[in-house]
Amino acid sequence: MSAPRDFWLSCGHHLLDRDAVGNLLLTDEFIKAYLARPELVPPLEACLAERKLHVALLSDPRMAVAASQLAAIVDADARENWQMIIAWRDHLVRHRTLEAAYLDIVRNNIKFPHVLIGQLVQVILRNLLDDCDDVFVLRAAEMFFRPQKLMVREGSVIAIDEEREAMLASQPRSPLVELLGLPASVEVDTLNDAIAGGYRQRSDSFDIALDLTTGQRGLVALGDAVRRWLRHLLAIDIIVEPLAEVDNAGLSWYVGLSSEATRIGDTIWNGGELDEVMRARLVGLFRLVFREPADMIEKVRGEPVYLLVAMAPDGVLRLKPQNLVTGLPIRHQEAVN
Repeated sequence: MSAPRDFWLSCGHHLLDRDAVGNLLLTDEFIKAYLARPELVPPLEACLAERKLHVALLSDPRMAVAASQLAAIVDADARENWQMIIAWRDHLVRHRTLEAAYLDIVRNNIKFPHVLIGQLVQVILRNLLDDCDDVFVLRAAEMFFRPQKLMVREGSVIAIDEEREAMLASQPRSPLVELLGLPASVEVDTLNDAIAGGYRQRSDSFDIALDLTTGQRGLVALGDAVRRWLRHLLAIDIIVEPLAEVDNAGLSWYVGLSSEATRIGDTIWNGGELDEVMRARLVGLFRLVFREPADMIEKVRGEPVYLLVAMAPDGVLRLKPQNLVTGLPIRHQEAVN
């Protein structure tokens, strides 16, 4: 019996349609999935205006909602939730594809809650990774929409889903550990060939760690996830390869894929020296090469672009995939509409 291919079922990708080139088309069923969220299902004590709005939207998810209908909701928190979800729905409806809706958010810095943007990133990734047979790439792609707690132990860098790590860390410790004053340990499975076959079944639990140590498969997989992301969204053909050292990288152009990575890149760009703290936080360095130099702006045409990945002072890696869209020296960016 072959292993199941589906993964990330909770993102709702099966509720969406696709156009001729594989981009995602919004459906009423996908909108209804938002209406089923606990934050939006009216409780028993909800006012009549909120209950009527919810029922009406379940019948016609794209119906126009007047500001007066939202203002009539008595509970302030519920009213705010509805205002946000209607604005989000309207944004998705205005665009032909979900990819175009995402690009508009990124390019125009439209403010929506991180959780909604993260869900959009996830479902786009789920779509573009449908034919990916390497579960290391699938696990690396989780980093695009879920923060990772990094554990640095004996020269290894292990990425654990931040929410999963917090859950495990909150579990009671054994009396012996407490008595001896030993540090809390977080035990999770780290992705390897032995457990790779079970990744898809466990994918919605986000309970498998990834080794991001230099020279291991995790960083290679992250580079491949970046390549696929950019090919799908911007139709550019690139090579992304991890590098072992930052010292010999002449940063003719660089993109920080996290806030700390941008700070480190700025330091190098301005001729500064990386101190030990910065070096410890730098998790990955990649060289990105355009297969078609004509896709680049003339200023740096033919030169490699460097991508930096670094964790924050709290040990959490919060990737910013939007920086790949806004930060690369691309001549045209109209692949998705």
